[in-house]
Amino acid sequence: MSDQEPSDSTRRAFGAQLRELRRDSDLSAVELARCCGWHKAKVSKIEHGTQIPNEDDIRRWATACAVEGQIPELIPVSREIELMWTDYKRWHRPGMKRLQLQAMDLYARTKVLRVYESLFIPGFLQTIDYAQAQFTIHARLHSLPLGDVEGAARNRMARKRFLGTGAPIFSFLLEASALTNNTGGARVMNGQLDHLLEVSRLPYVSVGIIPQGRERSLYPGEGFYLFDEALLKQEFWSGAFQTSRPENVSYFVRVFAALQGQAVFGAAARDEIEVARSYLRGP
Repeated sequence: MSDQEPSDSTRRAFGAQLRELRRDSDLSAVELARCCGWHKAKVSKIEHGTQIPNEDDIRRWATACAVEGQIPELIPVSREIELMWTDYKRWHRPGMKRLQLQAMDLYARTKVLRVYESLFIPGFLQTIDYAQAQFTIHARLHSLPLGDVEGAARNRMARKRFLGTGAPIFSFLLEASALTNNTGGARVMNGQLDHLLEVSRLPYVSVGIIPQGRERSLYPGEGFYLFDEALLKQEFWSGAFQTSRPENVSYFVRVFAALQGQAVFGAAARDEIEVARSYLRGP
């Protein structure tokens, strides 16, 4: 991941939108700052996306530019930008165990959940042993209590009650590399691949694998979760990103469709799982 947070581009785009409002009103940055009672540096920071304007700032900006009618559209955008990125220090305040249960209502409301992962098995498909191994790595990376690992893994298993029920319908896409990144050792991985074979046969669950070496029409990327066509969530080493902006969500819908076109399903996907097992077993 780059040094920039995923929400940075949205901040810059919002700043550019406010800059265009200023220019359309024939105000210089100095004149706008004077109208709003600010130092001119604040206008520059907002327009370049290095400072997020609060709701009062937006009202003053729109009033100075004589576009008060756009206030109801601008304020929700600024609110979402603030919620887009959560660094892991803040994300983990409730603790690993509680975090695993926080989205249960969201899963229950979702009709179709699309999941893409390139590095590891998604939480919904994990065995408890695999989850414990992953949480152990995670706890050490973020200096979290190792004593919470078992509880976090157990709570993650609570998500499995949604699988196979049709509420939601699941569509998983995995890069073959996600099957061969050894998490927890040979015994854990062997059990995990067995479980993946079982889950792939459940009703209302689709598991697609993008084989290694397949010519790409779209390169691999960071994993993401799409809740219907309403919400996107991604997790990174340093934090979590989410957005419900239609243009962002529709972009990832297209990405998912492109990746789906490169995957194999059914018996061919199960063959890829066995290929991964052979790879992990070694020569």
